[in-house]
Amino acid sequence: MEPKQEVNMESNLAARKGNINPTCKNPEENQPSKKSPLADKTQKQIVLLIAILAGFITPFDGSAVNIALPTMGAEFNMDAISLSWVATAYLLSSAVFLVPFGKIADIYGRKKVFLYGIIIFSLASLAMTMVPTEGMLIAVRVIQGLGSAMIFGTGAAIITSVFSPGERGTALGIYITAVYVGLSMGPFLGGIMTQHLGWRSIFLVNVPIGAIAVLLILWKLKGEWAECRGEKFDFTGSVIYGAAVVAVMYGFSSLPEIKGAALIGLGLLGIGLFALYEMRIPTPVLDIRLLTRNRVFALSNMSALINYSATYAVTFLLSLDLQYTKGFTPGHAGMILIAQPVIQAAISPVAGKLSDRIEPRLIASTGMGLTATGLFLLTFVTEATALWYIVGTLVLLGVGFGLFSSPNTNVIMSSVDKRFYGVASGMNGTMRLLGQMLSMGIAMMIFSVVIGPVVITSEYYPQFVTSMHYAFILFTIFCIIGIFASLARGKSSSDNH
Repeated sequence: MEPKQEVNMESNLAARKGNINPTCKNPEENQPSKKSPLADKTQKQIVLLIAILAGFITPFDGSAVNIALPTMGAEFNMDAISLSWVATAYLLSSAVFLVPFGKIADIYGRKKVFLYGIIIFSLASLAMTMVPTEGMLIAVRVIQGLGSAMIFGTGAAIITSVFSPGERGTALGIYITAVYVGLSMGPFLGGIMTQHLGWRSIFLVNVPIGAIAVLLILWKLKGEWAECRGEKFDFTGSVIYGAAVVAVMYGFSSLPEIKGAALIGLGLLGIGLFALYEMRIPTPVLDIRLLTRNRVFALSNMSALINYSATYAVTFLLSLDLQYTKGFTPGHAGMILIAQPVIQAAISPVAGKLSDRIEPRLIASTGMGLTATGLFLLTFVTEATALWYIVGTLVLLGVGFGLFSSPNTNVIMSSVDKRFYGVASGMNGTMRLLGQMLSMGIAMMIFSVVIGPVVITSEYYPQFVTSMHYAFILFTIFCIIGIFASLARGKSSSDNH
């Protein structure tokens, strides 16, 4: 496929309708003039406001929960494994449902799935304030993950459907900024709320925000965006995909045990089976040819997977370092670590706007390079490292990730025809979740090998620092590979800008 064809905002795959998803025979039925009358400035602002609200509450909830875990564990007398499932169940559920609900949105309407997702997430958040047992706590987190998947599987797709090529990067940058603000405020506000109002308050705050988003959707949001209306949903493929993702992600959480490696192997086998099955049916939940015939889409998603794999565990590792070897309180450590997401939030809209004017892969690749530099600098952190060095490195990482994420998302969403926006959005979100799990799996595996199953006390600080160095070296290598993957995707079409 020639580079000119690889990233064409509206028609790069439409030009090959006979080869890719031929069952979407009438995409023109849902063109903006007929089904999606969101063309004026006011309506676009409404769409963006709704996406911002939804984009804020899900990452806020996830990052705030991490601060509240010890308090939740104390109330329910949960051991470390059970406590980890409070976070893992949410990630697993989100990863399993992202791609299927992205496809369901393409068939039945993105607004409908987006609306139901916010409703489910808000009701599950309300239920979290009343859970009486440990089992119920984890079960409701699974439901929250389902709602989150419905939101993230359609949020970027709706923005991409509504905004024109010249505006899209800016809009996606603002949307991603809301995600980073949620990530930034989660540890800070979550810690304060947990300390003064109890851990249930961090879930209660989602309810009014979700209610406002639902009212805005019902009142103001016009259009449905269902370019594959009438297509049959691939239930079998979705089940195979879900089982494979669960096996891989649960396997990483079980490393370095043999069971973990076996589950990862079974999961990878399942992914291979899923790919073969999807290529044999007329209406796949994920058209594998999007990956095999669209180099830009494939390598952009690979870049996202690599970037999240290399960066997600940074906050986890530095949080332990600041509290163990540096002696900071959790609150003080949170104030230091907030530097990275705050910078990301500031840079993302600028990077998104730049990606409407400058070749997005160059901006994203520059961001990946800065991230690799920051990770390399972290390999020199010791017990005696000055605080300014850590904060400066976090700022550099924030700039790097901010420059990478918005342009990369812009490229992913712009590299497919509008019929596949829901699937593309879900695929991008899945790469994020898989990257997060891989990042944590690598960190925990290194801990298990270097330190072993012990409580980290002062006598084990040298081993802890060594483990941290190994993790950052590996993450640096990941990002260097990611630079080449980002550049190799090819030059974008001039229509992009």
